[in-house]
Amino acid sequence: MKLLRSFFTLVIICTYLSGCNSAMQAYKDGQKKFANGEYDLAIKGFQKAAAENYEPVQTNYLIAESYRLSNRFKEAIPYYKQALDGGIAIADARFQYAYALKTAGQYNEASAEFAAFARDTASSQALQDRALREVEILRIADRLKTEKMPVEATSIPLNSAGSEFSPTILGNELVFSSSKKEKIYKNNGQAMLGLYKVAITQDPADIQGNPVLLSQDIFAEDANEASPAFSPDGKTLVFARGNNGKKNGAVDVDLYMSRNIDGKWTVPAILPINDSLAWDGSPAFSRDGKTLYFASNRPGGAGGIDIYRTNMDASGRFSKPVNMGRDINTAGDDMFPYVAEGGKLYFASDGHPGLGKLDLFSATRIQGVITIENMGLPFNSPQDDFGLVFYQDLNKGFFASNREGGKGDDDIYYFSGPEEPDSTTTAKNNDPNDPLNPNNPNYVNGKPKVVRYFLGGNVIANGQNVPLDSAIVHILPDTSDTQIAQLPSNSEGKFGKQPVEEGKSYTLLVERKGYISKREPFSMNGRTIPPIFLTKELTDTTFNVTIKLDKLELNKTFVLENIYYDLNKYNIRPDAAIELDKLVQILKDNPSMNIELSSHTDARATDAYNMTLSQNRAESAVTYLNSKGIDADRMVAKGYGERELVVPNAKTEEEHQRNRRTEFTILSY
Repeated sequence: MKLLRSFFTLVIICTYLSGCNSAMQAYKDGQKKFANGEYDLAIKGFQKAAAENYEPVQTNYLIAESYRLSNRFKEAIPYYKQALDGGIAIADARFQYAYALKTAGQYNEASAEFAAFARDTASSQALQDRALREVEILRIADRLKTEKMPVEATSIPLNSAGSEFSPTILGNELVFSSSKKEKIYKNNGQAMLGLYKVAITQDPADIQGNPVLLSQDIFAEDANEASPAFSPDGKTLVFARGNNGKKNGAVDVDLYMSRNIDGKWTVPAILPINDSLAWDGSPAFSRDGKTLYFASNRPGGAGGIDIYRTNMDASGRFSKPVNMGRDINTAGDDMFPYVAEGGKLYFASDGHPGLGKLDLFSATRIQGVITIENMGLPFNSPQDDFGLVFYQDLNKGFFASNREGGKGDDDIYYFSGPEEPDSTTTAKNNDPNDPLNPNNPNYVNGKPKVVRYFLGGNVIANGQNVPLDSAIVHILPDTSDTQIAQLPSNSEGKFGKQPVEEGKSYTLLVERKGYISKREPFSMNGRTIPPIFLTKELTDTTFNVTIKLDKLELNKTFVLENIYYDLNKYNIRPDAAIELDKLVQILKDNPSMNIELSSHTDARATDAYNMTLSQNRAESAVTYLNSKGIDADRMVAKGYGERELVVPNAKTEEEHQRNRRTEFTILSY
């Protein structure tokens, strides 16, 4: 009997261990797919692990992230909630949860989560600021829902269970992007995208039939092709191609051009305006065909994806792309530009006040002043609404959306409005630019709305959240060290307030005895309050920043983030130089501080090799700092090899990376 009980106990243990190993393997497979940007496959692996309750908090978070990164925000909501309820320690998780709630139209819940995130001092200041702005935007979400245009929007019959988006007009044909290729895109599990066309019927709302490939010469089986844009004469095509999965999930979308010669499209050529390290897409031509607009997340923009323009000469050469500026571009994503007759710009954005993710907006310039207007219902929804194009006149056209009630992921909608304005819905004064027009968002009671912006905040001890009095906050323009103002912190650690200007950027240099002096950037880019928020002639608003100072004490060690080296090399890469320049500034702002700069390796080579490599890396970093004006006598280079591992039994690449770190330690001051 005892033998029988032992046998059954052994069976139970083996079954349990087998289940654990299976769940662990599924989790690891999910991690690998996630790192490669294969989010649909990652979700399947993580869900297997979740079914066995393996690492439930982290697993739920990674499922949510996989849905978010493949643009399926609504599906991410329950997994973010479970991860947060389980105590996930990742600061940004609550922000993404709040944003997902917003895309589902759950505005009250989203506002509460954004507010809670903004109160969490562990998160980045930039994301806290964005969360506070989202709270302000959500306050008028219901108001935006009431601003319905006299327009009807209808899903057209050609939409499928996949994706159809970026409609554009070529003669009497509708050309668009659609997921119809045989190869599956591992990011979202859909078929890869190609460019297709279909004849526009007498009733454009009833377009159906079988779309055909635009051209066999514009077809890459293993890449996504989307966002077609034709020159006004229809002879030049610019479109986006990329995300073929060959760069381990990296964004590799570029713009290509093809020309129609004797009725046949040429093999596409990549455009020289692309940034090889950026996402470049959603092109559009000006009405005269001399300017190409496009979207890009290249460095130097206002935030995520920005809209740029470049001029084309008669020989097909392009000028250097120019950012469209902070009136149009925001800290979010601004993309899918379209220029209508008369030069009015339409685009999609999730940075301007809207109902959810991407909303459709119009931009009008009058006497040098650009006015941005949300197009309201039925164009916009809590989901993505983008890719607007007019057909025949300004009262009808097409756009794309993944809103509730569609057939698939993205669908194409046809819209049409009345030929003449409806006298029952227009203001007594119909001129939208007249100050006396009550529908003019820039005026109230015939007087212009004015906003005065101020900067204030508080200084606290990092890690303790204790307010610091007697700190001095020097406010400088970000282009020089010429001081604009000097503000002390009071007994509650608070300072301010200082007037700041729209579109300007500043640096806050904060000094306090016994603490390491610190610089904190502050930018007004993307912070301008849209007129729709304003209800009176004069509005004062203050932006508050929290500055955390580290105590100046001997043997205190700081990890320098993002100091990476090529395999088996110790030269300073450009991306490492950016981070080391921050240390240069710290040492200049704290001239009495001497440091040890140390380098550490992982444990995947011999101890002797790692000691030599880490010493060379540390000396290389010190040499770089010396070249930037830091006295060599203030620095000591020390390589520790694999002797001080943060993760002693590292298994994943992320764990090995944590061991491969560069640090500096205060030796004296």
